[in-house]
Amino acid sequence: MAPSKLNSTDPYENGDAGISDSLSLFHSEKAVQELLQQTPVQGTDDHLIEFSEALRTVAKALRRAAEGKASAQAEATEWKRRYELEMERNQRFQRQEKSAGKNNGGLAEGKTHNPDSQSVPSNQANGLSETCYTNGICSHEILQNGETDSDSNMSQNKMMRKASFKLAWCCKGDSDQHKHDVVSFERGNITTAERSSKQISLKWESDPQTVLIMTKPNSTSVRVLCADMVRWLKEHKKLQIYVEPRVRNELLTESSYFNFVHTWKVDKEISQLHTKVDLVVTLGGDGTVLWAASMFKGPVPPIVPFSLGSLGFMTPFYSEHYRDCFDSILKGPISITLRHRLQCHVIRDAAKHEVETEEPILVLNEVTIDRGISSFLTNLECYCDNSFVTCVQGDGLILSTTSGSTAYSLAAGGSMVHPQVPGILFTPICPHSLSFRPLILPEHVTIRVQVPFNSRSSSWASFDGKDRKLLEPGDALVCSMAPWPVPTACQGDSTNDFLRSIHEGLHWNLRKTQSFDGPREH
Repeated sequence: MAPSKLNSTDPYENGDAGISDSLSLFHSEKAVQELLQQTPVQGTDDHLIEFSEALRTVAKALRRAAEGKASAQAEATEWKRRYELEMERNQRFQRQEKSAGKNNGGLAEGKTHNPDSQSVPSNQANGLSETCYTNGICSHEILQNGETDSDSNMSQNKMMRKASFKLAWCCKGDSDQHKHDVVSFERGNITTAERSSKQISLKWESDPQTVLIMTKPNSTSVRVLCADMVRWLKEHKKLQIYVEPRVRNELLTESSYFNFVHTWKVDKEISQLHTKVDLVVTLGGDGTVLWAASMFKGPVPPIVPFSLGSLGFMTPFYSEHYRDCFDSILKGPISITLRHRLQCHVIRDAAKHEVETEEPILVLNEVTIDRGISSFLTNLECYCDNSFVTCVQGDGLILSTTSGSTAYSLAAGGSMVHPQVPGILFTPICPHSLSFRPLILPEHVTIRVQVPFNSRSSSWASFDGKDRKLLEPGDALVCSMAPWPVPTACQGDSTNDFLRSIHEGLHWNLRKTQSFDGPREH
């Protein structure tokens, strides 16, 4: 076997030796395989059987060593290539700096040129020339290495650049309108110009004219509050009021004064509500907010949720102060939380193409796939953008939004996530594996959950706790982030409302304070 050069002073002079070593290992393994084929393994002689097993072990070890050696040498060759390219770049830029003369000083003090955009201001505080764009990408274009030019009386910082590259937002589709360049720059330091969780403020450009009020059914206190609120909004705010047909009948039963209240007669009118309604008011708990969101299959007007339920993770406003709340909300500006929704499609095995799906379903909390009344474990194959994720065997699976992270997903062991964090929670229900931990996937992925043909039983899918659908073997459920979020008004801001809800609703991390008169450190 040829001697190795791994101890050479040059880390990139091992390529030939590595090839020689790998070939030697290959020939040794081949010789062992030939010897193994010539060795009789049949019979009852224990020594022959042990010898053949030992030869197999040696052959496997030689094969693994050869593969590892080849991989290491390939990695060394790649790093050698990168090293040579980096040295060539540095030499080229040094030659450009010498030929540029005093122009480098202007770059350090003024602006640098971007071929695809306007000039970029220099950030002298940290030595970075920073470019920000409204598309959401921010780059640090030039870094200074701090070295001085010995030929100049002024201390000038030399500039070093890496290979330029271009970023673009890409959307699925053949049309070029879904793809546009964002920015090209010289340095690989990328930061987002706008935080995705930045607080969002809503300011009215014109006064709201129409309000839709949705209430929790079968509640006397809610019925009384609704009548009082409708009367006050009409007389003091001069607003047009829309309610559900059930609520209008309740109001007219109380008094004919409420004849001015509008409603709808057929379901087709519901699809046009977003074109008529400026504001949605919910009187109830989180279930009422879910019901109000489900009424809108497309854009959703801002929702003002009043708390008249049990927990109230999404209902920060108190009903006893509704007049002050409306004064502030109608005047604006108000802080809102954009709550993302999931768009779900059920694809039947009988469909010839994936486009032949059932009507899409929008969920604000979660979609749950469970085993129903079957005694068998669920068997679900999960894919993320056509990449296999895992096979779920257990009681089921929860695909949750971040707004629904404090609902069923939390009870199944998922994490609590701020509602403005864009993402999809992948939470198993009682999995048949202790290593199956929940995941949080980015918001742009598409998740497909399929019931395989060899599954022992069917599965059931429910959407925000209702509309259960049977999934037979071969059927699939496809989920992605819906383009229409649900904007809910905040009492303070989204973070304050979220923390207050988990403290008051869940009593999160509530315990007695440790006694101060215990043992102390000395």
